[in-house]
Amino acid sequence: MREGVKPGQLYKLTQYEKLGGEAGVRQLVTHFYHAMDSLADVKPIRDMHAVDLSQSEEKLFLFLSGWLGGPSLYIEKYGHPRLRARHLPFSIGVNERDQWLQCMDTALGKMNIERAMHDELMQAFFNTADFMRNKNE
Repeated sequence: MREGVKPGQLYKLTQYEKLGGEAGVRQLVTHFYHAMDSLADVKPIRDMHAVDLSQSEEKLFLFLSGWLGGPSLYIEKYGHPRLRARHLPFSIGVNERDQWLQCMDTALGKMNIERAMHDELMQAFFNTADFMRNKNE
């Protein structure tokens, strides 16, 4: 029995669990950065990243683990994510937001998940990505 769940109580899976836990989130992150590396339309945001994406991959995995309802690995290692502050050095507008979302949409499309979950995650990713915008347009 899951810790904190009483007999007869319904237990709702987290997005982290629905994605397959650690392995699923790692797979999503791998698909995400593969899309960033391979889609010509997203070259501007790819160019914002280091040539070697391994550190970005690890940080996104750590962040998404907690964000999706799993272990708060990013917070344990680095403290509060302070997403907006960490992204201030980069000029992020509507185009950059949409390029990031294109990568995530592509990555989610490679996961074995229901369309409803894909759409729910994309809405949540949109909200977060839109919050990262810091460029006057």
